[in-house]
Amino acid sequence: MGKLIYVAFPLILSFAVLSLCQGVAAVAPPHPKLQWHYYEFNTTCRYAEEYVRHQVQLVWDHDKSITAKLLRLVYSDCFVSGCDASILLDEGPNPEKRAPQNRGLGGFVLIDKIKTVLESRCPGVVSCADILHLATRDAAKMAGAPGYPVFTGRKDGMKSDAASVDLPSPSISWQDALAYFKSRGLDVLDMTTLLGAHTMGQTHCSQIVDRLYNHSGTGNSDPSMDATFRDNMQKLCPPKTKKGQHDPLVFLNPESGSDYTFRESYYKRILRNEAVLEVDQQLLNGDDPKEIIDEFAAGFEDFRRSFAESMFKMGNINILTGNQGQIRQNCRFTNKGNPN
Repeated sequence: MGKLIYVAFPLILSFAVLSLCQGVAAVAPPHPKLQWHYYEFNTTCRYAEEYVRHQVQLVWDHDKSITAKLLRLVYSDCFVSGCDASILLDEGPNPEKRAPQNRGLGGFVLIDKIKTVLESRCPGVVSCADILHLATRDAAKMAGAPGYPVFTGRKDGMKSDAASVDLPSPSISWQDALAYFKSRGLDVLDMTTLLGAHTMGQTHCSQIVDRLYNHSGTGNSDPSMDATFRDNMQKLCPPKTKKGQHDPLVFLNPESGSDYTFRESYYKRILRNEAVLEVDQQLLNGDDPKEIIDEFAAGFEDFRRSFAESMFKMGNINILTGNQGQIRQNCRFTNKGNPN
C-alpha cells in the first residue's frame, strides 16, 4: 500500500485490533450510541441482519442494479437531514423523494419488503434507517465491494421536505463538491472515494447533455473529454431540441455496465478523460484528489479499504438515537400518519 493510503487511514491502523470477520475492513468506533450487532445482543430481533441479507440476496440474484440504487438512496438520505430514513417517507405535501435532484431513485420496494418481513417476526424493533444501511452494505458486498461493519441502533426521522434537499449538480466543480462534503464532516479522501460509487449505475442524458453540446454556454463540448469518448456519448445522447424529448439512460461506467460490478475502472476512466459526469472528471483538477485517483487506479484494494471507511463515516451523519425519532412501522409513513 502506498504512502498516501497509510497517511489517509490513521483510523483503520489505530483500530486494527477490532476483531471483525474475514474480509471486513476494520474501522473506528461509531457514534457512541450505536453498537456492533445491536439487534443480536440487545433486542428480541436477534436475527435481524440475517433477515435483511436474505431479502437482499433474493433481489440481487435477478437484479444487479439494486446495489447502485441502494448506494444512491443512502447518499440521498444521509446528505440532506442525516441518516434518518427521511428519504423513504411518502408522508407530507412534498417529501424529499420528490425533489428534482432525487429523480430516478429506486430501491424503495426492497426496503418495504425487508420491513414487512421484520415486522412479522419482531414488530417495532428494527428501524428503517438501520434496514437501509444494512441492505446497502450487503448489496455492495455482493457486487464486489468490501464488507464493512454497520453499527446499528438508529431511529427514524418523522418529517421529510423536498425543500431541504440541497444535493449538488453533477456539473459542480471539485472545489464546490469538496466544500459540500466538508459541510457533512467528510474530507477530500471521503469525497474522492464515495464518488467511486459511480463505478456502477446509470444517469439520464439530461444530466450530461450540456457537457456534450453546450459546455458552460460555449456551444461546444467539454474540452476535458476524450474525443472518441465524446463521440460515443453523443451517439447515445442526442442534443435536446424539443420539450418532452426522450431522455435515455447511459451507464456511468460502461466497463461495469449491466453487470453492476464494483471495480477500480472508474478511476482509470477519469485518468483517460472518459468520466461520464463532469464532477467526476473535475477531480483531476485538484492535486489531492488527483493523487488519490492515481492510487486507486493502481490499487483496487486501496480503493476497497477506503470505500469501507468512507461508507462507515457517511452512515453516522446526524443520526437519531435513544429518545430521538421513532421506529417506524411502515417506512413510508410515520407511526402517527400510517394509514394502516
